[in-house]
Order: sequence, then structure tokens, then C-alpha cells
Amino acid sequence: MLYLLDTANLEEIKRGFDLYPLDGVTTNPTILARENKDPFTTLKEIRNVIGEKAMLHVQVLATEAEEMVLEAEYLNKVLKGNLYVKIPVLAEGIKAIKILSDNNINTTATAIFNQQQALMAAKAGADFVAPYINRIGNTNVNGIKVVSEIVNLLKQNNLDTKVLAASFKNTQQIHEVTLSGAQSITINADLLDKLLEHSGTEWSVDQFISDWNNSFDRKKLTDKIK
Repeated sequence: MLYLLDTANLEEIKRGFDLYPLDGVTTNPTILARENKDPFTTLKEIRNVIGEKAMLHVQVLATEAEEMVLEAEYLNKVLKGNLYVKIPVLAEGIKAIKILSDNNINTTATAIFNQQQALMAAKAGADFVAPYINRIGNTNVNGIKVVSEIVNLLKQNNLDTKVLAASFKNTQQIHEVTLSGAQSITINADLLDKLLEHSGTEWSVDQFISDWNNSFDRKKLTDKIK
């Protein structure tokens, strides 16, 4: 399982990479706009924090294939490192993915709401397909089932494309997606923290410390070490 952080906030990224086994960062134009500064300054700062080996996913703005390709080439040149250019699954986007795949530029097909969009993008050469779990659910369709069927379609067609599940509202959705066969997820900082939260864990740790303190005259394991 690949864990990615869906944010452009540098403090969240620094904290996330310090604490967790993260594999990269995903962004989109909306996420970058929230930082209220030059987007390329933000993206370069993110690259400096996560290093060149971690994945960085950045989206194009164009809606025509030729412009998408130009933007992707520019992003690839400016940001360097392990970069994936996010391309929406419009018809022009599929064309752009084909061209970029032939030019050895990594792509993530994004804004996916159904199985055939993902399959078409994978056949075009996308490295990742990103279905929007919660947004799919808001259309009265089971987003987890969509992901499971995408995973099966990719296997049946011997395609190496990975599923990068996105758009979650709670940890239960995340858990169900990881069971569905998705190879990667991207989540915000709050949900990342919540994956580890459990009252039983907190109670157990408090009890261990209380029992230790009641029995020994040392507050830490390292106390009295000379």
C-alpha cells in the first residue's frame, strides 16, 4: 500500500513525512490555491521537503490535448524528481495520456467517476488512475464497489496501472478501499492521523505508564543509566 498526503501545506507535509511512512504528495489546482502564494514556489518547496524520490502529483489546467502535453512537459522540466502529471479523463485527456506515455512522462488519470474512464486511461498508458470515492458516493453509486471493479478490470486486461483512490470523508471508506485491492490512497492530514486513533490504544498506553510508575522509582526506561 502506498500512502500519499493530499495537501500543499508545507507544515502538514513536514509533520506527515516526519511521523508516517509516506510515499508522496498529491496536489490539484484547488489545493494549491488554498496556500495563497505562487503555485510553483509552493511546489518547489514541497519537492525540497519530500526529496526527489518521493512521488509528487501535479495537475494540468488545459482542456485540450496539445496544451496538456505542453503543460506536462513544463512541469516535468521545472519540478524534476519522481513526478506524476495529473490529467483529467476527458477525451482530450486520454489523447494527452497516450502522447505523454509515448514520451516517457508519468501520468495520473484524475477526476475518475466510473470504471470505464479508469480502464480507458489505463489502456492509454496512465501510471495511476484516481477514482474519487466520496464524490462517487454523492452520485448514489457505491465508490468502494467502483474501485473494486476497476482493480479487477485492470487485472483482467493485464494492465500495470495502479489505483490511487482519492476523496475520502472518513476512515471506514479508507479501510474498505484498502481491502478492495487498491494499491494506493491519498488522504488529508486529519484523516491520516485518524487512521491510528483508537480509545483502546490510548487507554492501554496510559495503563502501562501508570502501572510502571506505581511499581518503580524510575520514570523512564533510561533513568539511572550511567
